[in-house]
Order: sequence, then structure tokens, then C-alpha cells
Amino acid sequence: MVKRRGWIAAATATAATTVLGTWPLQARAATTWPSRPIRLVVPFPGGSSPDLIARYLAEPLAQALGQPIVIDNKPGAGGNIGTGAVAKAAPDGHTLLFTIQGPLITAPLLAKALPYDPQRELRAVSFIASSPNVLVVPPSLGVDTLAQFVALAKQRAGALNYGSIGIGSAAHLAMESFIARAGLKLVHVPYAGFPQVVNAMLAGQIHAGFMVPAIAMPQVKAGKLKALAVTSTGRFGALAELPTVAESGYPGFEATSWQALLAPAGTPEPIVRRVADEVIRIVRSESFRRELLPLYFSAAGTSPEGLDSLMSDERKRWGALIRQLKLERE
Repeated sequence: MVKRRGWIAAATATAATTVLGTWPLQARAATTWPSRPIRLVVPFPGGSSPDLIARYLAEPLAQALGQPIVIDNKPGAGGNIGTGAVAKAAPDGHTLLFTIQGPLITAPLLAKALPYDPQRELRAVSFIASSPNVLVVPPSLGVDTLAQFVALAKQRAGALNYGSIGIGSAAHLAMESFIARAGLKLVHVPYAGFPQVVNAMLAGQIHAGFMVPAIAMPQVKAGKLKALAVTSTGRFGALAELPTVAESGYPGFEATSWQALLAPAGTPEPIVRRVADEVIRIVRSESFRRELLPLYFSAAGTSPEGLDSLMSDERKRWGALIRQLKLERE
């Protein structure tokens, strides 16, 4: 027992020495950071909602940190390419990731193997914003309500398709969840980003899709697309004229899109905390909230722990759905 106690005491002392020895090194690294422009990787195309909101964040964050923030769009594979690039980047605080939940939550649940592990290789910084999705169709489809769309899809089972920004994206899982609830059969067509989904729908290549309102509503207001329902649990602010999927015969249906800021795992904790503190201040400001209004997003702004909690809850929720629907990456 004495020997065991001595071993435990020695191990504890060693661990404490390691932690105490590491923290000053990290703190010293943080005092010289940032020493050059910061690369903010957005794994989606220019003009997408992650790209737009990342740019709104980048300018005031650059002012706060004293270095330029360069947006680096790396689209493809539903956001997995850019996300993987950040996961493998040097953890020195000069590379950050601005992404949606797909590459963080659902892609690992759907894929047998990914070139990155978001839980092991990425560090939460802050939950930035969220938005419901809108179900849109081309006017040529000839439907005005969700009920009419369901009736047509059942009548033409397997003949209609829908677009999303990739397998595991919020748009993909929202539609798969709705398909299961409504008993439909639609063909999934993935694209690199929402602008491509919109273009395909305008060209008559796809028949439906859940999209973030920032992308869908300009086309809806122009009469080029038609919005049928929104995926929030209750009527949503600027989209209050749209019925929810839940009130249209599918109680409890909800599917939101959210965006977050992360860093490579191993980024010094003082740097993570500094970025998080500045981001919280910016995102919770009235000016940033006003920037988000035209995009139909609600500002959040949380600590790293807040984002960790959100991601944990989302893994449980979507994991259950993926297992229920037996979904897997194509």
C-alpha cells in the first residue's frame, strides 16, 4: 500500500509538473500571436451562407486581433475537404475553420472512414449562428402547399429528385427525415454548395430541396422558386408567413442549420480563449445581429464549452436518426 501510494503521489506530481510546465509555454506562445495573417477556411463556395457569415465575422475579428484574416474557400465533399485540411493544419492559431454541422457531426456518423476525426483533431471555439431550413420547389412543379407536394411525390414515386449540399449535410438529413415521416421516395442529388443547388433547380434539373433562407428567399421573392414550409418548431421571424412542417401534419419536425468556429486540436488554450472571447463579443453585438437579419440567421456566440455541448447533443440526435433510417454514405 505504501509503495502504491508513493507511485500515485509520484505520478500526480509528474502530471502536475507537465501541466504547469506546458501552460507557461502556451501562454508565452499566445503573447506573440498572431504574428502573421490568419487563414479562415470555409469549406463551401463563395456566396454560400457560411462564406457570407464568415466574412461578416472576419473584419471585426481582424481588427480585434491586429492581423488580417484571409478567407480560404475550400469546397467539396459536403465540406469534408476543407474541414479535413484544417484538422491537419499546424495548431499555432494561424488557421481556423468556419463550417456547418455536416462535416463535424453527420459525416462521421455516415461515413465508414473519413480522412479526419473531428472529435480528436478539431477544437471547439464558438457556436456562431443558426437558421431553419425552407423547403423550396420550382413553380413548374405545380404545387403550392406541402400537402400538394407530398401528394405529387407519392403519385410520381421515384420520379422526383431533390438537391442538397452533400450527404450528411443538414439539408440532406432534413429531407431524409421528412421522406421517412411522409412515406415518400425521392432521388438525392448532391452538389458542392447551395448556389449550385439553386442553379440546378432554376434549370429544371431538380424538383425540391431544403435550403437555408438566405439562399432560397431571394429566388422566392423574385418568383423563380416557391417556398412551401419552414423547419423551425414555430413560425420563424421574417418567415412568419410560411407554415412550419410541424404544423402541416408532421408534429415535432425540426431541422436547423448552424455554423461554428473551430481550430486544429492542440492549438494553445490561451489562443483558443482569446479568439472565443473576441468572437462572443462580436457575435453578441447589435451590429452583428443586424448583419445576420437579411440572412435569416439568429446569432449565438458561445464559449468553447457551449459548442462542445451542442455538438454532443447533435451527435446523439442525428446518430439515432441515421441508425433508424439506415443511412450511409453513397
